This record gives sequence, C-alpha cells and structure tokens, in this order.
Amino acid sequence: MKLTMDLIARGTSGYTKKKRDESMQQYIRRLTHLYLENKNIDDIGEDLLLCRNLIVLYLYDNLLNRVPCLNSNCSLTHLYLQNNNISKIENLGALGRLQKLYLGGNAITVLEGLDKQHHLQELHVENQRLPSGEQLLFDPRSLRSLSDSLQILNVSGNHLTSIRDLDCLMSLTQLLASDNQLSDMKELAHLLGGPWRHMTRLDLMGNPLCLRAKYKDRVIVMGKFLEVLDGKAITETTRQFLLNWHASREITRKKTQDNLLRQETFSAVPNGSSTGDLPPVRSAVSRQTSVSGYIMPGLPRKQFDDILAKSNFPDPDKTRKTRSGVMRARTIDIGDGIGPE
Repeated sequence: MKLTMDLIARGTSGYTKKKRDESMQQYIRRLTHLYLENKNIDDIGEDLLLCRNLIVLYLYDNLLNRVPCLNSNCSLTHLYLQNNNISKIENLGALGRLQKLYLGGNAITVLEGLDKQHHLQELHVENQRLPSGEQLLFDPRSLRSLSDSLQILNVSGNHLTSIRDLDCLMSLTQLLASDNQLSDMKELAHLLGGPWRHMTRLDLMGNPLCLRAKYKDRVIVMGKFLEVLDGKAITETTRQFLLNWHASREITRKKTQDNLLRQETFSAVPNGSSTGDLPPVRSAVSRQTSVSGYIMPGLPRKQFDDILAKSNFPDPDKTRKTRSGVMRARTIDIGDGIGPE
C-alpha cells in the first residue's frame, strides 16, 4: 500500500485535529506525531515530505523494503522502523536531530549509514533476519560517530560472538545483548572495567557465558555501577557483600601466589651451591666415638710409638717406659676421647 494524504490525515492522534478554515496541506504541515504502524505500507511516496514539523514517526510493522527518504523531515527525533523488510540503513544523513532509532526485526546485516548521527542516544537493531551462519557486523565509521552520544544499544539476537568492536562507545550506559553467542568473560571484564565503567543496565541472558560458575556474582563485581542485570535489580546489600567476598578472595589468592613463588625460589637453588648456611656441627659424642686407639688411624703402631717417644712432655709423671725402651704416654690429652693404650 502506498502512503497517501488521506492515510496521513488519519494517522494523527486525537490531540491534533484539523481546523475548519485549514487546508489539508496546512494541517499536515502542522503535524508533529504520525502513527502509521501496521498499515501494510510498502511505499512512502512523496506526501510525507509535506510533514516538515514531524518529531515522532511510527512506521513499524509495515512492508517497507528500505528506509524512506526523509530529507524534508529534519526535525525528527524519534523514528520507528522495526519489523519491516529493510536490509540497509540509509537516507538518514539529513536527520541531524535524531535521538532514538528503532530498526529491530529487519534484515540488516551491517550497522552502517550512521556516520552523521552525532546526537543519537538510543539505537535498537535487535533480532535481524540474518543469513545462516552470519552475525551482525559493525561499521567503524558509524561507531565512531556514535561514540560520544549513544547511551542505549540493543543488539540482542544477532548471533554475536564478540562485542569488543563496541568498546569505542564511551557513553554507553545500557546494553541489551541477550540471545547471542557471547562466551568471553575476559572481554566483558575489559569493557566493564574500562570504556563501560558507568554501565547501569546489562542484559546477557541466553549467552554461553551465563553458564559460567558464579556468572552473576562476577559481573556485579566487574560493573561497579550496575543497577540491573538480566532484568533483575541489584541491591546495595548484594553489591557490598560481593565486593567484600571478592576482596577476601583476592587476599587469599595473593598469599597463595606468594607461597608458591617462595617455594619455587628455594627449589631452584642447586645442591652444593652457597646458600649462606653453615655445615652441620658434630656433637661431642660423635667426635669421641669417631677416633679410637690412635690419633692417626691407619698409621703403623710402631711408627706411631716412635712419634710419641720423640715428643717432649713437660710432666714426667704422665710417662712410662715400654718394654722396647720407647717412651709412651700414660694419659694423652690430645683430641677428645683418646685414652691409654
């Protein structure tokens, strides 16, 4: 169905009525809101160009194959185009005041055509009808244009395996990314701890990472300003409890790492190397039992007696003469535990 003047006139709210002395064109030019959803519209035509004061345009649930040319509708702030057959984002360059754009439920494969949207705050591109095995792609130029303004992004149901390309969206406070293939917890930690540290709402239901142990606890600790996770509010009591738990766990982990490092350092020292430790000291008992009979074990007895005989002992009472005429010590105080023969 083609959009006509009559359809436009019937697409207004009850608050905007045509005056008696007002022509149809004057009336249409005065409209700020148009409700044209679910009208089987497949062709916009040129009559919409007359609506120069349009602020909000509802065109969802129709049969549009492309984004309509809206060069004359420069005042638009809200545009609803979800659930059509649109495959490419285009014809939006003139809409410099656009704040909210709804494109969910179409057949868009690349998020592009937004490089002139510097004031867009909300973007909804969820559940695109993508070819089998493909995921929604992001044009870097469009993302850079949205980096300072975009606050809410809905990319749910688009087979996404990564959201790292979105890290340039520094003003993002709400991300709806449910029913994708996200599995990297480290990637999420990088985003929540850096560019998305002011995130207040996060929806990741239906992703593989939701099956990780303590998934919600870990995400709440990562996102210090999160207020809603997967549709459930986060109480301050819950947040404080988890932060304390995380701090305690980090202390335990640090102690374990220090102990392991100390053990590895000791085990890395080779045997026989200088470690500053003195050799073990033998007890007096061991010294006494280690030498018996002679002072010099292994020396022949006769030679040992000769050496003793030649020694000078000042105390004659401690000496006696052997049968062979060689002086031997009766009691010798050399070393520990050496007694008479």
